[in-house]
Amino acid sequence: MAGLIPQFGSVFLTLAAFVVALSIIVAIHEYGHYIVGRWSGISADVFSLGFGPVIWSRVDKRGTLWQIAALPLGGYVKFRGDANPSGGIDTDAMEVLSAEDRRQTMNGAPLWARTATVAAGPIFNFILSIVVFMGVFMARGVVTEPLTVGELRNLPVEQQLLPGDVILEVGSETAPSFDDPAAFETFMKSLPAQPQIDYTVRREGEVVQAQGPYPYPAIATQVVPRSAAYDIEMKAGDVIRRVDDAPIYAFEQLKQIVEGSNGRPLQLDVWRDGEDLDFVLVPRRVDEPQPDNSFKTNWRIGIAGGLFFEPAVSTPGPIDALNASVAQTWGIITGSLSGLYHMVTGAISSCNLSGPLGIAQASGAMASQGTTSFIWFIAVLSTAVGLMNLFPIPVLDGGHLVFYAYEAITGRQPNDKALRILMTMGLAFILSIMVFGLTNDLFCP
Repeated sequence: MAGLIPQFGSVFLTLAAFVVALSIIVAIHEYGHYIVGRWSGISADVFSLGFGPVIWSRVDKRGTLWQIAALPLGGYVKFRGDANPSGGIDTDAMEVLSAEDRRQTMNGAPLWARTATVAAGPIFNFILSIVVFMGVFMARGVVTEPLTVGELRNLPVEQQLLPGDVILEVGSETAPSFDDPAAFETFMKSLPAQPQIDYTVRREGEVVQAQGPYPYPAIATQVVPRSAAYDIEMKAGDVIRRVDDAPIYAFEQLKQIVEGSNGRPLQLDVWRDGEDLDFVLVPRRVDEPQPDNSFKTNWRIGIAGGLFFEPAVSTPGPIDALNASVAQTWGIITGSLSGLYHMVTGAISSCNLSGPLGIAQASGAMASQGTTSFIWFIAVLSTAVGLMNLFPIPVLDGGHLVFYAYEAITGRQPNDKALRILMTMGLAFILSIMVFGLTNDLFCP
């Protein structure tokens, strides 16, 4: 019985993290609909976080019922005149309303008001992502130039460098700007992979020599959720010392071995906080986006590397942080669209599409890696939810926007019977995608 406690704790964390992440994203999405609808003169009857039996509710001064329901798997805003939370026209209710009251309904409002109200949900998701990314960038800071030692990582080798040391040279090579990834990568490849390297640093105004490990040792600074390394319970901070009895000093050495493994099991000797551990790890095929929006298949184990120290950082200005946040959000959008396109065309595996179980597992994994990682995950997921809702599928916001575009072009609303049929088809399609994603979660490697 005692052996089940850790597993139960992991399941509880996964479920709790998933519910918290989804609730925040849904609340922001639905609040976007609600507040823009209110600004546009459309009244809301119900704002619900969750579905099913109501566990808490109150009515505000505008007559809107705010409630939390028992099933935290979504939410909705039911506007005045709607037949149900998904929309549709409550014909009987609309017939008895005055012209002034009809203006306060979704279906009786001008086209611009309905369009703004529907579009606000996804837009608020994108705004949430940008705000969160901006906060994380400002909290984490950006690497100072020239590259300066911040906090040293815990490694099983001698380190003579000290916090505050400014890196001038490594070996005989001058350290390039950390902001120039191409130059820094070339610089790293020019260094010999060996246990100790000479460093020239500026320390308290003086230039001194010191020895330290290879700049990018084979250390896991982050373990990717649902990866091969995550599944065998490797942890951030693990140092890979040997692979198949061959000594490893550089992360690039580990990368080359994994990429050339063709998926065969690898024997890893790992150092963790003074303890030596043995792992058998099987690399997995991963479809990775490229700068030209194509995809390349590689063998990966699911760990990220880094310098043997945390670089010293400085706080970016609000404009720089905002620009980086917008770029991050846009990168998620374009990467997601490219991934979907390549899955549809068969260029990459459909196993890249996760369902609710996969998202829940990722939520728990990110929560276990710390608050910052979990908050970052919420921002990423918020962008994905906003993008998904813009797809032109009936039931989703994008489907409603297509109907409004039809109305703007033809001057008349789509036939209500046709709308109901299309909404049913859209719902069936969404449920099919969810089942497909769930199947991937259960059966994909």
